[in-house]
Amino acid sequence: MNDLITFDNVIKKSVINLEAFRSVSYIDMLFGFTCAFAIGIFIFWIYRRYFRGVVYSYNYNVSFVLMTLITAMIIMTISTNIVLSLGMVGALSIVRFRTAVKDPLDIVYMFWAISAGIASGAKMYPLAIIGSLFIGAVLAVLSKRKVHKHAYLLIIRHTEEAADPLRNELRKMTTSLKSKNVRKGYTELTLELSLRDDNTSFMKKLNDIEGVMEVSLINYTGDYAQ
Repeated sequence: MNDLITFDNVIKKSVINLEAFRSVSYIDMLFGFTCAFAIGIFIFWIYRRYFRGVVYSYNYNVSFVLMTLITAMIIMTISTNIVLSLGMVGALSIVRFRTAVKDPLDIVYMFWAISAGIASGAKMYPLAIIGSLFIGAVLAVLSKRKVHKHAYLLIIRHTEEAADPLRNELRKMTTSLKSKNVRKGYTELTLELSLRDDNTSFMKKLNDIEGVMEVSLINYTGDYAQ
């Protein structure tokens, strides 16, 4: 019975007594935010330097710096009291982000920023700095790796008279049919193929076939065209 009363008093003190919410020292805040900001700027530079997408977004890149700082601030806040941490988790659980991230590598940068913010807010500065340097070095090495084969989408619009000669020409290439749309007056084919060193001389042969209206080649990443 006494143990139950003692446990109940501890819970009440943790919830009601404002002194239980221990504040973070100014030195810890200074080191935490400085470390988070430095790593955020490093992520910003790595993303801009080795960006390989379609359109570079400055605002999206800046969000990595702010994400690192905000995550560090949240970790500093919830580390002061267990009850406050549970309340913060409940409050953050209602947040929904609806921005579509199409490039999987962008998600990696987001997790990197959040992880660095967690380590900085938890005063694990060596882990945050050394880990970020190692991740940056890995991204730099992998981004410089030259890809010899690239995936493309070949889009061909042709009339019925070009079907047979076009089929014969496509047999000489390694292609995979993605879609076929038949409309009044013409047919549209979408084919996937891999090219080495951007050799596109075949497009002129396809375009010279009688009945071929248009030949387009689009770099393909798997879920959207570049």
